[in-house]
Amino acid sequence: MVSTDRQLTNTKRNNTPVILIPGWLDIESKMDALSDYLRGKGFTTEIVSPQPSDGSVPIETLATQALAEIDRRIGSGARFDYIGFSMGGIIGRTILHWLGGKERIRRFVTISTPHRGVVVAQLTWQPALRQMQMGGPFIESLNAHLDDFANIPFLSIWTPLDLTVLPPDSSVIAAAESLKIVSPAHALMVYDPRVQNAVAQFLGKT
Repeated sequence: MVSTDRQLTNTKRNNTPVILIPGWLDIESKMDALSDYLRGKGFTTEIVSPQPSDGSVPIETLATQALAEIDRRIGSGARFDYIGFSMGGIIGRTILHWLGGKERIRRFVTISTPHRGVVVAQLTWQPALRQMQMGGPFIESLNAHLDDFANIPFLSIWTPLDLTVLPPDSSVIAAAESLKIVSPAHALMVYDPRVQNAVAQFLGKT
C-alpha cells in the first residue's frame, strides 16, 4: 500500500497556486525551503515578499502591495491558497477580510502568526508592529471578521517555545484548526519538517 505522504508526493492534488508570504524583517528567501518542499509534493508556489518588512509601513500598505504582486503573477481574480509566516499571516488576513481575498482564497495557513496580538507591540515605534498590539484596534478589527472563514479551511501552526510571538498561544484563534508543534524557535518554524509536512497535508485535502 502506498502511504498518504507518498501519494501526495506523486499526485498533483490541484492546480491552485500557493502563495507564500514571509514575516517581519524577512525577505523572499525565508520561504524558499517550504516552497521547495511543496513543489516536491506537486504544488505550484509563488513567494511574494512585500517590503519594507521592518514594520515601518502599515500592514494595509504591505497587503495592498502583496495583492498587486499576486495579481501580476497569477492574474487578477485567480484563486489561490495562502501561507503566511508570522506577520505574513496578518498581511494575509488583511487581504482576506478587507481586500476581496475572501472570494479568492481556497485554503489559508499561518505559521507562528499572532492572531490575537502581541503584548509588547505597543512599546515599538514601527506602525505595523504597533498594529499588532494585543487588544489594540487593528487586531480587534481583524477578529471581528472571523465569519469570513466560514467556507475557507484555516490552519494555524504554532510553537509554545516562541519568544517572538508573546504569548505564543496568540496563534490560537477560534476560526482556525490549531496545530501545536514544539519547535525550538519562532524563526525555525518554516524549516521544521513537521511543519512542512502539515502544510502539505492540509493543502492537499480535497
